[in-house]
Amino acid sequence: MQLATIFLGFIIFGISENIKGPAIPRIQFDFHLNEEQLGSLLSLNALGYLIACSFTAVLVRKWGIKAASILSFASMLISGVFIFISHTYPLFSASYFLMYIGNGMLEIALAILGARIFVKNTGTMMNLSHAFYGLSSTVAPLIATGVMSVQVFGHALDWRGMYLVMLSLSLLPILTALRSTFPGDDLANESRTPLKELMRDPALWWMVLILSFGVVSELAVGGWLVNFLEKAYHWDTVKASGMLSAFFLLFALARLFLGPVTDKIGFTFSLIIFSGLSALCTFAAIVGGESWSFLFAAAGIGIAMIYPTVMAFIAKRYPRGSDTAITFTVTLMGLGSVIGNYVIGFVIEIVKKMYGVGNANGLLRGLQAGYGFIALCALLCSVCGCILYRYLKKRGELI
Repeated sequence: MQLATIFLGFIIFGISENIKGPAIPRIQFDFHLNEEQLGSLLSLNALGYLIACSFTAVLVRKWGIKAASILSFASMLISGVFIFISHTYPLFSASYFLMYIGNGMLEIALAILGARIFVKNTGTMMNLSHAFYGLSSTVAPLIATGVMSVQVFGHALDWRGMYLVMLSLSLLPILTALRSTFPGDDLANESRTPLKELMRDPALWWMVLILSFGVVSELAVGGWLVNFLEKAYHWDTVKASGMLSAFFLLFALARLFLGPVTDKIGFTFSLIIFSGLSALCTFAAIVGGESWSFLFAAAGIGIAMIYPTVMAFIAKRYPRGSDTAITFTVTLMGLGSVIGNYVIGFVIEIVKKMYGVGNANGLLRGLQAGYGFIALCALLCSVCGCILYRYLKKRGELI
């Protein structure tokens, strides 16, 4: 039941994060949003995610990981209902905000569960559990596209009905969590490594930067790739969603099969190699144009490994403070996501205006510049990994 809850949890996490790809162009059309406003919307919801990260650890300590997990799934289920009935922008943005509150709670809960349960072959098991996120992310855009066209009583479900249907799947992990028992809640507070001690470790701060740059690069793909392909290359939604699914298929396969590699070559070295690969593929895809667009999907191989490898690193380096270290790292990562999504939308809008309003070439260059920022984040992730590797090697603390 523990494994079922973790695996189903990552499936729901992947669905809730990545059904937005094909929905965003329709949301943008219905509410008359430009790219800068769209980036602000995604940043606002990343802020909800950040807020959730900050209080979930308190809930875990007071109520236990079981209650915190169930509450996170319930938040997403309820948000699906409100998104369905939202026909004004304020209600929609508030409902989306609630969904990201649930997402933030779930991310912390699943990371804590993984750190507590996967004490052997940590890199392999972390990547395996996160592979379920990749698998659900692979099919989520295609399923979302299909569900939006389903007719119920003569009316298409559209994006609102799609969110209701997909988020209702949160009921499944709620049922498995109710039947589960979880370890670690009985550990005395005095036995845990305090936050002040953790914050004195420079390695943790480099992990914050690595995770922030890596996750901005990862999550931005779900929000911007379909939009990029539809507007820059005039692809239809099905074809563009197919490319996003290919990204997440390679993303899932990388986590499924490359986890043992991280255990073998070391977590720190893995972060350098895989984030560098993602940056290289994304830059090449932008420069190569439409004929090289398959490299957008190939970038998923590298970026997939960042998050679970960081979690494995934290679990190994801070065995008695993993809950606190994970919460601290992921909370600051959430702040990076807020800034990152806003910057992408801002960059696109600025470059568009440089070419003049209504200029088709300006839109293309703006989208390329915005996506270039995604590639830059992956490159900075690799650079930070190099600095961390050098720091740990000098002290004989490489993991």
